[in-house]
Amino acid sequence: MSAPGLQTMTEYCEQVNPRVLLEMRRIRPFPDMRRVQESWVAAYERRALLWLAAHTPQRVGPDHLTALGLAAQVGAGACYALAAWNRYALLGVIVCLALNWLGDSLDGTLARVRQRLRPRYGFYVDHMVDSIGAVALMSGLALSGYMHPWIAMGLLVMFLMLSIQSYLATHALGEFRLSFWRFGPTELRILLAIGNLALFWKPLVHVFGQQFRLFDMGGAIGLGGMTLMLIVFTMKNMARLYREEQVQ
Repeated sequence: MSAPGLQTMTEYCEQVNPRVLLEMRRIRPFPDMRRVQESWVAAYERRALLWLAAHTPQRVGPDHLTALGLAAQVGAGACYALAAWNRYALLGVIVCLALNWLGDSLDGTLARVRQRLRPRYGFYVDHMVDSIGAVALMSGLALSGYMHPWIAMGLLVMFLMLSIQSYLATHALGEFRLSFWRFGPTELRILLAIGNLALFWKPLVHVFGQQFRLFDMGGAIGLGGMTLMLIVFTMKNMARLYREEQVQ
């Protein structure tokens, strides 16, 4: 028997035969985590996704949907870049956002419904795809002429920072948060689609007698909100971990 607080003897095999511990870690199951999804449309979205998963043809798999989601988000970025020459490309962004929602949201639901789960693979691929898609989307916005490049870059940085915070919390707390203050990816897509319709008709706004680009105003507000979210949830998780790991 090992003394309290000590690891099992197998952990010490690393010094004798490193491959023993490496193999044990490789086959260890992906740790259970609690998915936190408290967004405004979560309940309606869940029902819609279950219905779509039940009616998805067998030849379409989760990987196909993941690829669709990535292609659609890259397409949204390309449409934003094209909008610098033709504002009708803004309508193409809305179509791409809808396809991105379908691919990005349905892939995991389809895997669960069909009992074809690959937790580590899905977690890794899904979030790498999200990061690549975010770079493409914000790059397109920066090139569109409808948002200042520095604001687009700031939004990208804050998105990645919030993602890092979420991934670290998944590992440290066993809690994967999909929404912050009732806002999740679906709500952001809806807001962006509405913003595109407004942008199509009125790209400039007047505030306190000054003229600004609509998306500069919206982006600055979004940047402030994301920064506040990052600070609040980081401090909250730090306090929780500090309480749970008191040093005697």
